[in-house]
Amino acid sequence: VRLQVQNVEKPLYRGTLHCFQSIIKQESAFGLYKGIGSPMMGLTFINALVFGVQGNTLRALGKDTPLNQFLAGSAAGAIQCVICCPMELAKTRMQLQGTGEYKLKTKNYKNSLDCLVKIYKKEGVRGINRGMVSTFIRETPSFGFYFLTYDCMTRYLGCEADDSYVIPKLLFSGGMSGIVSWLSTYPMDVIKSRLQADGVGGVTQYKGILDCVRKSYHEEGWRVFTRGLTSTLLRAFPVNAATFATVTVFLMYMRPEENIPSC
Repeated sequence: VRLQVQNVEKPLYRGTLHCFQSIIKQESAFGLYKGIGSPMMGLTFINALVFGVQGNTLRALGKDTPLNQFLAGSAAGAIQCVICCPMELAKTRMQLQGTGEYKLKTKNYKNSLDCLVKIYKKEGVRGINRGMVSTFIRETPSFGFYFLTYDCMTRYLGCEADDSYVIPKLLFSGGMSGIVSWLSTYPMDVIKSRLQADGVGGVTQYKGILDCVRKSYHEEGWRVFTRGLTSTLLRAFPVNAATFATVTVFLMYMRPEENIPSC
């Protein structure tokens, strides 16, 4: 987030490693966990919604084909935006609060919930859903590629329940799925972050998605749409490896013996 929204004329960070070092130096190790309350509150519901909608949509479509995997994943991505957008708004605002300060002298927000409450009081429902369209544009195809890649990878690697290497295969498939899904729509994530960060400090720069794209490209060129990509991919592999492997193994243990192959 910090790499995506920093001022190009007065950049605080030279790259992922420098950003990491600067946060620890200037804000202590706790600075790396700013905004953690929002994902902790929302990710449980998001993952439950995503895997539930994807599984039910795939069954409703009938055949387990690559196209249906993509469509089911896209449906799941679209629906979870209702939770994802406010969650990421709070996370973004919390992560940008007190940038470069070791001890915050003044806090606009005490925590993620306080952040959403204050935004709601000031801007209403529209305020807490800032960036909803860009989130929808990012998440819908992203989750389509997410589930499609996982399906293709597990088939290619031959992930069977009785395979002694099934866990490493699931972890690798999940990690690669996360990377592909982020690469597929990453430029829109940069735009979403900029729109959700817009207004911090009382200055509003963008009128909407197209205005943000135009101004960002004009000021920084095409590289602006890859800002923060390295840190995102470093995070994406372990997070999604753990997520997919956990869900798949859990279903294997919870389902009757005859239904295990369908996992």
